[in-house]
Amino acid sequence: MTKNLQLIDLRKAYTPKVVPVKNISLEVNQGEFLTLLGPSGCGKSTILRLIAGLEQPTSGRVMINGHDVSRLSPGDRNIAMVFQSYALYPHMSVYENIASGLKLRKTPHAEVKERIREVADFLGLHELMDRKPGQLSGGQRQRVAVARTLVRRPDLFLLDEPLSNLDALLREHVRAELKQLFGSQNAPIVYVTHDQTEAMTLSTKVAVLNNGYLQQFDRPDVIYSHPANEFVAGFIGSPQMNFLRVPCDNGSALVGNTRIPTPRGYAAREVVLGIRPEHVHLAQGQNEPVLNGEVFLTENLGMHDLVSCHLQSASGEPMKVRAILPVHSGFSNGSTVRLAFPVEHIHWFDATTGDRVSSSESRVAA
Repeated sequence: MTKNLQLIDLRKAYTPKVVPVKNISLEVNQGEFLTLLGPSGCGKSTILRLIAGLEQPTSGRVMINGHDVSRLSPGDRNIAMVFQSYALYPHMSVYENIASGLKLRKTPHAEVKERIREVADFLGLHELMDRKPGQLSGGQRQRVAVARTLVRRPDLFLLDEPLSNLDALLREHVRAELKQLFGSQNAPIVYVTHDQTEAMTLSTKVAVLNNGYLQQFDRPDVIYSHPANEFVAGFIGSPQMNFLRVPCDNGSALVGNTRIPTPRGYAAREVVLGIRPEHVHLAQGQNEPVLNGEVFLTENLGMHDLVSCHLQSASGEPMKVRAILPVHSGFSNGSTVRLAFPVEHIHWFDATTGDRVSSSESRVAA
């Protein structure tokens, strides 16, 4: 049987003014890894709780394998969940923690032993079986929590910010482990995080949320290269995308002293130009927009420098632009730099709504 999850017009309201989930519809299929991504308070954890049955929707449906489970208790949904705190029983051994869910379901003893042996082989847990959670490192506790979900063989995996309690180096290591572990699972996976790196590296699909609304639902590479609106463009990518609010008339935008064609048919007095720091480079005479800037900050990132510049605007107020340039490019505060904006990497957003207008495919205006 093909396993899948559907959320259909899902809404959760605590009061008329407190509505953390606003009519969310999406689908994740067998073998897919969906990440719910967004800032604190965007509704992602509430959606996970609605899927798990820990909350009841105000309206809409949660469908697992084609069945409406919206009103079923968590124990009747055949899901497995990894919590942020790992939720291990401190008085139980690793073996007992892994076996606990199976025993509650009255799984035969021989089958419990076999399933635990399989998952212990898979996760390298045999040496830890007699230890208590207090005797384990953060990464080991995380593996035990994952093992407890894997032995269940559920229809759906739910993971609620499982890496947030780990330090940066361990988080990177465990993230790679999770990608390998869940890459071999057929059940759909729903993962909650506010960390865009986790979302981009782990997922086959990403749902970007803000203020309870679904902003964009697509593959990670599509969300990065074609963000649906200014919020998504600013939330995805590090360092953050540059945004320049510039005047617009006669089919072009005036950026500093340079005119750049806007998408055909777009008519407004202002437009927002977006370009990522990694796409801004030193001008070398190509036929692309070139803007003069004055350096006011250089940050060394190891292989590159993050150079912050002021560009002169049409209003006379300086605009801030950051560019990732070759390390030790020789710029100091006050240096003049000529920056090229490749048109294929320019994003246009409506200055009023923030919605994406288009990516420019035009040449530099004469």
